[in-house]
Amino acid sequence: MLKKNRLILILIIVSVVLPIFSYLLNFYSDWLFFDETGFSSVFTTTLYAQTGAGLFFGIVLSGFALVNFVLANRASFPYSGMYLEFGNIKLNRSEAVRLIKPLAVLVCVALALFAGQWGATQWEEILLFTNSVPVGTVDPVIGKDIGFYLFNLPFWEMLKGFAAFMLIASAMLVVVVYFVRGGILLTERGASMDERVRRHLAVLIALFGCVIAAGFYLDSFRLLLSDNAAFSGAGYADVNSRLLTYRILTFLTPIAGAMLAAGIWKGAWRTALLPPIIVVALYFIGIRIYPGVLQKFKVAPNELALETPYIENNIKFTRFGYDLDKIETIPFDVDTRLSAADIANNDATIKNIRLWDHAPLLKTYSQLQQIRTYYKFFDVDNDRYKVNGQYSQVMLSPRELSYVDLPSKNWINERLIFTHGNGITFGPVSRISKEGLPEFFVKDIPPVSLADIKVTKPEIYFGELSNEYVIVKTRVPEFSYPTATGNINTTYAGKGGVPIDSLLKKALFAAKFRTEKILLSSDITDESRIIYNRNINERVKTLAPFLRFDGDPYMVVDAKGRLKWIIDAYTYSDRLPYSKPLRGGINYMRNSVKAVVDAYDGTVSFYISDPQDVMAKVYSRIFPELFKPLSAMPKDLREHIRYPHQFLQLQAAMFNAYHMTDPKVFYNKENLWQVPALGEKPMEPYYTIMKLPGEKVEEYILLLPFTPSKRDNLAAWLTARCDGENYGKIRAYTFPRDRLIYGPKQIDARINQDSFISQQLTLWNQRGSEVIRGSLLVIPIEKSLLYVQPLFLAADKGGLPELKRVIVAFGDQVVMEENLELALQRLFGGSKAVAMEARTATADTTKASPSALAKEAMSIYERATNLQRQGNWAGYGEELRKLEQVLKKMAQ
Repeated sequence: MLKKNRLILILIIVSVVLPIFSYLLNFYSDWLFFDETGFSSVFTTTLYAQTGAGLFFGIVLSGFALVNFVLANRASFPYSGMYLEFGNIKLNRSEAVRLIKPLAVLVCVALALFAGQWGATQWEEILLFTNSVPVGTVDPVIGKDIGFYLFNLPFWEMLKGFAAFMLIASAMLVVVVYFVRGGILLTERGASMDERVRRHLAVLIALFGCVIAAGFYLDSFRLLLSDNAAFSGAGYADVNSRLLTYRILTFLTPIAGAMLAAGIWKGAWRTALLPPIIVVALYFIGIRIYPGVLQKFKVAPNELALETPYIENNIKFTRFGYDLDKIETIPFDVDTRLSAADIANNDATIKNIRLWDHAPLLKTYSQLQQIRTYYKFFDVDNDRYKVNGQYSQVMLSPRELSYVDLPSKNWINERLIFTHGNGITFGPVSRISKEGLPEFFVKDIPPVSLADIKVTKPEIYFGELSNEYVIVKTRVPEFSYPTATGNINTTYAGKGGVPIDSLLKKALFAAKFRTEKILLSSDITDESRIIYNRNINERVKTLAPFLRFDGDPYMVVDAKGRLKWIIDAYTYSDRLPYSKPLRGGINYMRNSVKAVVDAYDGTVSFYISDPQDVMAKVYSRIFPELFKPLSAMPKDLREHIRYPHQFLQLQAAMFNAYHMTDPKVFYNKENLWQVPALGEKPMEPYYTIMKLPGEKVEEYILLLPFTPSKRDNLAAWLTARCDGENYGKIRAYTFPRDRLIYGPKQIDARINQDSFISQQLTLWNQRGSEVIRGSLLVIPIEKSLLYVQPLFLAADKGGLPELKRVIVAFGDQVVMEENLELALQRLFGGSKAVAMEARTATADTTKASPSALAKEAMSIYERATNLQRQGNWAGYGEELRKLEQVLKKMAQ
């Protein structure tokens, strides 16, 4: 028996000590991480809020419960009998009374721990409440500032829930105590209650009535967040029935609670039960029954007339919630008079039409540039750069290390040797080699630049595929990249990671990552650093858990040749009145923050891109050292911020209906739009470089077309601007409704109906090749629309996709050619007007000046030496032949 008790005691101690140890372990490692990234103030602000909230709620709940317990335990009931009876079961009352005190104290401690832990999770609501600012816009029904709903209402609802739980838990505790002590007896006639018990419970019930009244008061505000069949927010029945009922209940419920408490105090049960019955009846009649009757017999027959002001509220606040008010609607009077001269005048637009789709290009990059099986291209990103003096749209993919594909998996390889990815693959969106493969501006390991974009720091220690942790600056050389003659090693020279310069830190991280090797390894020195939170998504979420981050981070090469990640972040809320919610309840969202992560040393910066966002203003007040203004972002990075395509997709989903600002038109869905779909998936927004109507210079934009609901012709196209001072401006160009403008689905059908194209596709498929039809892009040029779709061929399911044809449609014409230039030439004629720069890596140096030829020769020489170091002798020989041609021209 003694051994069994000791075992139980050990298990209890272990169950208590282990969670505490785990918490302290994570606490200290998090502190080291925040200190490493320079955001220790963010950690301490959150810590103080969590600790303060936890202590407050824990002390209040345990104190209230203890006071009630002391009051209950102090009473004595001499005529209560010697036994506690539960049917046929009898327990000695004196023994139960002796145990009740320590058990009640344990219950109070458990409640305190539970309330403290729960309270600590409410830190964000508390900080938002204490740092709230007015929005300057009031709700149209109750007249409260919108800031009340965003910042104050969640706090008051939290307090109401806590108060209700505290009263219920305390009431249950005192009922048990009184029952054990004999104040409550179970007899054949039923339960009997001592006068002192009744008075104690009466006070708790009166307080509970006040809490219920507070709940009714807060529910009146939540009406504005409700959802109706036709729109979101309070409607006619809500305002004229439910809102009035909630206000009456807010006034009556405390009175009913007091009358119930008075009746219990006096033992007048019939009098006590009447007020709550009245409140419940009023609730069901005013909240459940009458609104339904009102809706059916008054609102439904006259819905448009009665609901118009509330539909206006829904339109206004939904447009505010998703920042749709900034969308400028402009008529676009389309015509089909596009000429060869127009094509020539829009040469920059034509050159930057994206022919390489993300999926085929990712496969092509993987087969051409992966170099080794343990490297992996996870994603292809779209961006724009000044390349050799020309504003060009490019595709870029980081070459990350895939730990899943390491040939030999062990702790030393995964944590000490293979620590990082290496370099990028970077090329134009539209250039095609003779073999149907992409061209490159930057390629290979180490990076070979075939343009004026240089990568000086190609190592990727922080990425989308990075593992849990690595240890750098050890006695074991880090693998850098492979060559034909052997591997090149390196040593980390950045400031990322936490120094593990003591036995305590080694033990800490050994426990955190559950491996004794960190503690025992002789390869780790006092100079060694452990880098963790390496996955860039997890890294920024750890630092700013109150933000939502975009699922498509993209890499940028800065002016110094360093690799940086840019991640779009969003502020959000589910408390905006009258705004239509997304799946999950969010009804307010802004792309207010740009996070930048250095791929080499893990440095993180957060920049406010929308200073007008009220949520961003409050978070900036809470964490003043976390956020910087966008003007503080280096200019070379600011040139690469882009409007997030996922956010524009979300805005477009709302703009489908909420471009209609007239309540009658909105109600009847007279001009409802939709995003066109090819197959089962709707089109996604795509980036391009073009000259917007009325503008003089080409710019990088995000574009998405619309069609009328359940129709295939085009209704409008939405564009978000990305460059300079125009960043974030959105325009909707609407087409005339009195004529047919072909939509993507109609163009796709016309392509399928073209006898030559369909015959060619059938022939390719019969030969065993896989035909991959790329994205169909709608490209506005002048006042016309051009439709472009690339065709890829792969030898089999796993073959290398090659861009073999380009389909271009304009008006009633559809052509398919080997490249975009030939297709445009067939459509518009005038080969001189559509002539473009050569699509090969070798520049046309026929009429070049001697200085230009010398620069070209030097560039070829540098590429040749890089290829020689890599052991790429075929490429080296090709560059020597190019060098020979340039030298011959110089000798002429």
